[in-house]
Amino acid sequence: MFGGVGKAGWATILVTGGLMLGTSVSAQAADLGGDCCGDLEERVAELEATTARKGNRKVKLTVYGKVNQAVMFWDDGDEQNAYVVTNDASRSRFGFKGGAKINDDLSANFQIEIGVRSANSKRDNQFDAINADESGLDVRHAWWNLKSKKYGTIQVGHTPGAAQEITEINLAGTSDVGKYADVEDSGGGFFLVREGSAAATNGLQWRRLIARTGAAPGEGDRREAVLYESPEFAGFTASAAWGGDDFWDAGLRYEGEFGSIKVEAGIAYSENTDNVDDSASHGCPARNVDPNTNSKCQGLAGSISVLDTKSGLYGNFAAGEMWDDTVDSAANFAGTGVDDTYKFWAAEVGIQQKWNHLGKTTLFGQYYQYTGGGITQTVNGGDPINSFGAQSAQIFSSEVDMWGLGAMQKIDAADMKLYALYRHYEFDLQLARGGVVQDSEPLEDFQVLMTGAVINF
Repeated sequence: MFGGVGKAGWATILVTGGLMLGTSVSAQAADLGGDCCGDLEERVAELEATTARKGNRKVKLTVYGKVNQAVMFWDDGDEQNAYVVTNDASRSRFGFKGGAKINDDLSANFQIEIGVRSANSKRDNQFDAINADESGLDVRHAWWNLKSKKYGTIQVGHTPGAAQEITEINLAGTSDVGKYADVEDSGGGFFLVREGSAAATNGLQWRRLIARTGAAPGEGDRREAVLYESPEFAGFTASAAWGGDDFWDAGLRYEGEFGSIKVEAGIAYSENTDNVDDSASHGCPARNVDPNTNSKCQGLAGSISVLDTKSGLYGNFAAGEMWDDTVDSAANFAGTGVDDTYKFWAAEVGIQQKWNHLGKTTLFGQYYQYTGGGITQTVNGGDPINSFGAQSAQIFSSEVDMWGLGAMQKIDAADMKLYALYRHYEFDLQLARGGVVQDSEPLEDFQVLMTGAVINF
């Protein structure tokens, strides 16, 4: 019994309901006439043509994205812990893209992409596992373009420039795990620790040792700009971008195959004479200077990736340099002969083979080295790493070295990658104050192990 109705009662109700439903459907079908099914199919096709999957009837729309979450174990030389993070090497995101064909040669296209920063692996630290102030959504792409097979593409909006990802070319696809030329994504928000000290202080994040928010010198960014990209010719594609009246860059890329050997490569130059310190830009922004001067920041960088599809062996190499005319304008650098260049080189080698039925397995090793001149990042007075004691100082020169090992397993059936990445960082730092230069206090190494997964949709 249930609610006063026995099993026999429930059976009677279900049978009666089914007969009534069947009678109702039959009656409606009869009212529609003999062409009911054809009319229904036509209505369904009309509804499908106006769903979000296809946008309107003229412009196609694709919804896409990825989720990239991991557990990050860290050791700053004094404390060890583990956080659940979004892997900022290729952070979670969602987007909309599509287009419409205008004629046989010309099409109009668009893309809107939103990044998701949740407990970001580049921004959390010893004192903040969630980095709530830095979490949220950010605009990665918001542009439209006109694309001609014959004349190339003009693109307008928040768009990649010619130097965007120029140091990250990687045929093995391990950029989802950890970019070999962009190492601050794995724990860069953690504060430096003085060797042998009791604990880290809320002072200097180690990614600030690398000029311009930790990105590789010469690496570009997405920004408000107009981008032109040429048609492909013999594997080569040229591009150039302009933003405002102060920034421009130009680049050349190549893709080719020689038997079982695949090759991708690129090189780009960027220049900025803006008088605003746009530290959110990874490209080449100049600091606050007199707009009537000719002070500028320049960058040159490139990378190459080579993959043998038979053996699965591959190698990636990247290098870049930036020159900032405004470095010696900092008061603490006066008379020191501070270097106004920042440079890096990085490499990744590995093997990628399908050793199981799930998909390809990739095993790889990475090395990265950065050296740079003056950075106007302040080291607070009283910070344990500050060799000037109670007096604040600025970074006169810095060096960051990283070596790492990783494994990535593709699961084809789910368009998924499982991964584990270990990285070991070492730092060297000189400080300046009032024209006096001296080494910082000795620094602890930093280690991180990230294991997680990325799923595309």
